Amino acid sequence: MFRRTKIVATLGPATDDPAVLRGMIEAGLDMARINFSHGTREDMRRRIVQVREAAAEVGRPVGILADLAGPKIRIESFAQGRIHLAEGQEFALDTSLDPSAGNEREVGCAYKDLPRDVKPGDSLLLADGFIVLDVLSVAGTRIECVTRIGGELSNRKGVNRQGGGLSAPALTDKDLEDIKFAAEMAVDYVAVSFARDAADIRRAQSELRKWRGKAHVVAKIERHEAIENLAQILAVTDAVMVARGDLGVEMGYAELTGLQKTIIPQALAANRVVITATQMMESMINSPVPTRAEVSDVANAVLDGTDAVMLSAETAAGKFPIKAVQAMNDVILGAEKYELGNPGSVRTEGEFQNTEEAIAKAVMYTANHLRVRAIVALTESGLTPLWMSRIRVDIPVYAFTRQETTRGRVTLYRGVYPVLFDVTHTVPDQTQQAIFDRLLDAGIVDVGDQIILTKGDLSGVQGGTNSLQILRVVRR
Repeated sequence: MFRRTKIVATLGPATDDPAVLRGMIEAGLDMARINFSHGTREDMRRRIVQVREAAAEVGRPVGILADLAGPKIRIESFAQGRIHLAEGQEFALDTSLDPSAGNEREVGCAYKDLPRDVKPGDSLLLADGFIVLDVLSVAGTRIECVTRIGGELSNRKGVNRQGGGLSAPALTDKDLEDIKFAAEMAVDYVAVSFARDAADIRRAQSELRKWRGKAHVVAKIERHEAIENLAQILAVTDAVMVARGDLGVEMGYAELTGLQKTIIPQALAANRVVITATQMMESMINSPVPTRAEVSDVANAVLDGTDAVMLSAETAAGKFPIKAVQAMNDVILGAEKYELGNPGSVRTEGEFQNTEEAIAKAVMYTANHLRVRAIVALTESGLTPLWMSRIRVDIPVYAFTRQETTRGRVTLYRGVYPVLFDVTHTVPDQTQQAIFDRLLDAGIVDVGDQIILTKGDLSGVQGGTNSLQILRVVRR
């Protein structure tokens, strides 16, 4: 069965065995996420090379997403490794303390500007919100708090201010170095963690261009400020990620479902790719099957219209990385049987942005009203199939392209699958038959099936798609 929603999975120690990586690709992996928060530069380089080798062996294209660490704000360490905070217990964060001398009264903080960003009455959420501290006073480098929700607190746990407002820049010095490395490794996407506004995204795009990187940028929506600035972020980014971990901490977990159902349609309307992430099958870190709640969570994101769903620790550090991908594949297929409505419908007002949008929307309208087996887009940049992917249709879209960058990019587009095809090396009057042969050899169509083909008058020219053809497949 043709699966439209894509699967992103994080690589890590659990996927370093080439056989495991091949198994994940065979199970349905579409894009590999390299988490730049963990591991050495050589670990990242090795994993990027490994996934490309495994994809070539399996014969299935897999894109690569480099996820920048961003300004993760953390406490320092405890002398004993961990403490227990009781409700009502006073506790302090102090940026001047010895980084390894934390105790049950106080702990250091790696983010030196935290005392300037908080005030009495604020709430600080530690360890993904499991610990809640109310700020009593701020003096110099020290923040005096009282514990509202206690529990075990261990080394290097994250710190958020409820409601956002921390001034840490989205791109750290490490991130700038990592962008240079991502450009060098020719990854397909770079994700900006803790993006606040459009300026953060534009800076990442500028850094990529400086190093001749062609990757598209993903804005991770996980800050209160990003929700406030969502429209301007969508105006400049290539994709967004609904990063529900820190977003849930800053906005409150009760808001998450509503926020997800707000972000996804806005991204689709803006012609942006959207990934839904965080704890989608968390139990599969240690279990070979997901919980029923996790099945519903993944299915709900699919029904919301997300382009992709993401696995994190389930594959990076879990015991069952291949089974996690298989389970996600099965849940997506099950959910797509019951899709309701038609998100991203063909608009009837205003003007199209360009010829590609006009052709793409005409194709999808036609495909929804005609018996068509496949849609083929001859594309240089991938823009036409991107427009097509914004409209829900049961017919697969195949992006025939000679560009490796485009081939990797479209692995994330909902309902679009790349095919390496160099139209400039095909005799013009034999192009149609060459396309038919590729589809027939892959078992995608049968002789006599109808397909829709989009192309431009000039082969190999970006931005030139200007025609739609309805063709019947023949065998030479």
